[in-house]
Amino acid sequence: MTAQLMKGNVAIAEAAVRAGLQAYFGYPITPQTELLEHLAMRMVELDRVFVQAESEVAAINMVYGAACAGVRTMTSSSSPGVSLMQEGFSYIAASEIPCVIVDMMRGGPGLGNIQPSQGDYFQVTRSAGHGDYRPIVLGPASVQEAIDLTILAFDLADKYRHLVFVVGDGLIGQMMEPAVMPEMRPIRPHPDWAVDGAVGRPKRIITSLNLTTEGCEQANKRIQARLQIIRENEQRSAEYDTEDARILIIGYGTAGRVAQSSVKMARQMGLPVGLLRPITLWPFPEDRLRSLVDNGVEAILVVEMNAGQMIEDVRLVVGRDVPVELHGRMGGAVPLPDDIVEQVQEIAAQIGLTRASVV
Repeated sequence: MTAQLMKGNVAIAEAAVRAGLQAYFGYPITPQTELLEHLAMRMVELDRVFVQAESEVAAINMVYGAACAGVRTMTSSSSPGVSLMQEGFSYIAASEIPCVIVDMMRGGPGLGNIQPSQGDYFQVTRSAGHGDYRPIVLGPASVQEAIDLTILAFDLADKYRHLVFVVGDGLIGQMMEPAVMPEMRPIRPHPDWAVDGAVGRPKRIITSLNLTTEGCEQANKRIQARLQIIRENEQRSAEYDTEDARILIIGYGTAGRVAQSSVKMARQMGLPVGLLRPITLWPFPEDRLRSLVDNGVEAILVVEMNAGQMIEDVRLVVGRDVPVELHGRMGGAVPLPDDIVEQVQEIAAQIGLTRASVV
């Protein structure tokens, strides 16, 4: 297969098509509108379903209906639009059906701006609708990874009958990079739980309504058991120069890419710095982070394009074992490698780590 130059939004859209997407429902919002535009063309070409809904609220409820019918379905939006979909996420989670949501984050809160941000971390990993559940959340850092994780998102959604988010930012959606697209997959058959016409079989009912305390608790216990299985089996991360790292930078998506440049610069200064880049934002790669701390990491710098959200998950893992600091930029500002390295040097001095001591 030959690599081709692709924009992130278009790459995700085409990857979804090739993963067997059968129905898309969405509403345009910058910086993800190219994704919708590409699907408006491709889905019609392939005689599949494309609907530009009247709002994000309508779109997520259309996704809910299509998912109940057993087809591979998705929607996409950006931060304010995702906020409008919260109730629908919760209904889908309670109904235990699979779907994929793409969120290209932008500056906030409120309407904010159309610049890249990571301010939705809490929204997608903590509060994607009311109730005791969490979606699987995948955070790509390149166009190729956005393609690969979109394919994975559909597979994980089907495997666990669960919501899966692919979460990027304005840069991931708008940048163009060489990438390889997978071959077209066949449309998968309807699963045996789908509401697709009770002909020659007992009827099936999918609902989020549990009126009895006992019934609602049992449904929640089933969801919690599945979340534990996901947590144990689906943690994913990437690393750079972590073998002897004593200072660990943690960043995902665009922040992780910038942080990798900072690691290279710090290494040239003789500082033993490494990078852990979470790929699953939930389940957070806590096992690998704990292993790195046990193997000699003495301090952690979390790099985020927000006021500090993922840092809470880092602190939940490491507790008081090592100091954890934040390098955060807000409102659509992107961290700069030089600024990160400057903070790394300060941390090195605080823990008594100098170039001479390393040598």
